[in-house]
Amino acid sequence: MPTASPWLAALLAALAAIGPFSIDTYLPAFPAIGAALDASALQVQQTLTAYMATFAFMSLWHGALSDCYGRRAVIIVSMSLFAAASLVCALAQSIEWLWIGRALQGMSAGAGMVVGRAVIRDVYDGAQAQRSMSRVMLIFGVAPAVAPLVGGALLALAGWRSVFVFLTLFGLSLAWMTWRFLPETLPRHARQPLSPLRLARAYWAVFSSLAFILLALAVALNFNGFFVYVLSAPVFIVQHLGLGPLDFGWLFVPAVVGMMGGSWASGRLAGRWSAPRTIAAGFAVMLAAGLGNVVHAAWLPPALPASVLPVMIYNFGMSLAMPSLTLLALDLFPQRRGMAASCQSFVQVGVNALSAGLVVPLLWASPLTLALGMSVYVALGLLAFVLWSRRAARLAGVGVDAAGRGRPS
Repeated sequence: MPTASPWLAALLAALAAIGPFSIDTYLPAFPAIGAALDASALQVQQTLTAYMATFAFMSLWHGALSDCYGRRAVIIVSMSLFAAASLVCALAQSIEWLWIGRALQGMSAGAGMVVGRAVIRDVYDGAQAQRSMSRVMLIFGVAPAVAPLVGGALLALAGWRSVFVFLTLFGLSLAWMTWRFLPETLPRHARQPLSPLRLARAYWAVFSSLAFILLALAVALNFNGFFVYVLSAPVFIVQHLGLGPLDFGWLFVPAVVGMMGGSWASGRLAGRWSAPRTIAAGFAVMLAAGLGNVVHAAWLPPALPASVLPVMIYNFGMSLAMPSLTLLALDLFPQRRGMAASCQSFVQVGVNALSAGLVVPLLWASPLTLALGMSVYVALGLLAFVLWSRRAARLAGVGVDAAGRGRPS
């Protein structure tokens, strides 16, 4: 098994943070982008959809490429391409060019998160893998709070284009850090060739596994209970709470505090509680937060801190459950962890893209509809987990493993 660097968690968290930084950093600049490029609010909103659609598509391939060529090479190339795409965004003279730049960003940004998950399972097993995943999420959790603050500061100092210049430098820095500090964790003898027929069979094995789909959906749906607030942040902060474009921290700081708290708790509970018990506790917290959010939004006007407290509590529960859910899904395919991580990311970002393009514009009209959206997402996530649990128990009783394959007696 490869030797882990003491800085591994920090580097993997930084690589995963490219995703939230790509979204949250430029949210405060939406009005300025619309004015500069003569674009409507909906056209600017679609830059998110362009990013997430290509992010979802390429998420299918980052892991498979890393299974073939190694983890380091895929990350280095992807971060370099992300930097180039960010420069396209910085130089865009029309909303169409910004859509193109954002689509190119989405094609490359997911490598850090997808391949990073595979790196963790290359290096660690069991409770240590959960601790490492929780540690990555703990550090990664800072990104959604820092990103809009950085974006707001850059917007005030140098205009909206400086946000994408910052992302260009961020991508280049991550490419260099990976080259300098990330060891290759997938030995050559364990690599899988990019044979079209073998790839097709492998993808079919993953996506035809009901257990995998249910676990991946549970992660994606839980995350979208919070993500609806990320995508609605310009409306929620400015219109509903009556704050300014530099006040996004009122939403993102409590959200990140909850995320970091849940990740810390997950790491502490690793090896003490079983994965299903940890996940169940996370769902209990999320359901309570969603219900409290609906009650507050239905009966009281939006106000601080009450309107953001449910988001903080929800994120605690989400981050408590997510490491265990993620590892359960990856462990279904131990020989294809990179591909499994890709498919898991594809499901998550696909749900994100549907939320961005179809669901969120219907929810941001009021705090109550946003609260209902949060509650519906976690209820659907719980349903997916319950169905997985029942199926796993049934298969265990008849000598079949969690992915649906027969177990030797």
